[in-house]
Amino acid sequence: MKLQFLQTLTAVLRHGSFAAAAKEVNLTASAVSLQMRQLEDFFGQPLFDRSARQVRPTPFALEIAETLQQTVDKLDALRSRKGMEITGRIRLGTMESAQVALLPTALQRLRERAPALEFSISKGLSSTLLDDLKAGRIDAAVLVKPLSGGSSRLAWFPLASETMVMIAPPTARLASPVEMLRRYDWIRMDPATTGGRIAAQYVQKLVPRLNWAFDLPGTEAIAASVSAGLGVSVVPTLRDELLSAYPMLQVPLGRGAPVRHIAFVCRPADADSRLTQAVLEAFQAASQKRYGEAATQGLHRQKP
Repeated sequence: MKLQFLQTLTAVLRHGSFAAAAKEVNLTASAVSLQMRQLEDFFGQPLFDRSARQVRPTPFALEIAETLQQTVDKLDALRSRKGMEITGRIRLGTMESAQVALLPTALQRLRERAPALEFSISKGLSSTLLDDLKAGRIDAAVLVKPLSGGSSRLAWFPLASETMVMIAPPTARLASPVEMLRRYDWIRMDPATTGGRIAAQYVQKLVPRLNWAFDLPGTEAIAASVSAGLGVSVVPTLRDELLSAYPMLQVPLGRGAPVRHIAFVCRPADADSRLTQAVLEAFQAASQKRYGEAATQGLHRQKP
C-alpha cells in the first residue's frame, strides 16, 4: 500500500466524490477509483457503499480517516516541538515586485523563527524562475502563476491575487477605459513578463489591434512615464510609495478586470520539508500583511 492512496482517500472523503477528489490529487476519476479498490483489497473490507448514484463512505473508511488525522497531528507536533531548530540552506528566486512587497517582511519573520536558516536569493522573470526551478538551479520561487495554470509537476501554493488597474496622467480627463486607450498612447507593460501578457491580452480585448507607444519592464518606470504625461497603462495595483512619488490617476476596470495570481512554488519532493514549510509560512504571513484578509483565502496547496 502506498501512502499516496491514503491521501487520495482523504480527498474523496473531503469532496464526497471520486471526480472531485481527482481534481485535487491531479488524477483521473478512474485512477482514484482504482486506488480505492486497492485500499479495499489491502484492508480486506469495503470503504464505500457503491449502491447509490453517489458513493458513500463506510464507517470503516471514516475510522481510517480519523486514525490518519491523529497520526498527522502527532507528526506535526513532533515537527514543531521546541528545540527542533530549522537549519539548512534554500535557494529562493523571486520576481522583482515580490522583492519589495513581500521579501523584507518574510525575511524578518524567518530571522525571528528560523535564525539558523541560510538563504541564496535571486531575482528574475516568472518564466525564467520556473525554468530555474525545473532545472534544479533554485529550490523555490515566488512568482506570477502562468496563464496556463502552471506545471502539474510542481507544488503550487497561492499567496495573493492582484487586480489590475488603469493608470493615467494626473491631468487626464477621466473616461471609460476604452475611451482612455483611444485618447492617450498606450504604454505597454513588457509582455515578456507574465503580468505584462495578462495586461496586454486585456487591452487588446478592449481595443483590438491597438498599437502601443513603447514597452517598459517595471511598474516604477511605467508609473514615472504615466505621471509625466506620456500615456496610460494597465498594471497591477501600485504600492502606496509609488502613488506618493508619482502623481497619477487610477481608473478601476470594473467587472472583468485582469488579475495576476502570485504563488509560492517548489518541487513536490520538497513541499513538505520543514525548511520549505517555514519559508512558505513566512511568505504567507507577508502576503496577509501586504494584501489583507483576501490573501489568506485558499492558502492550501493547489494543483493546476
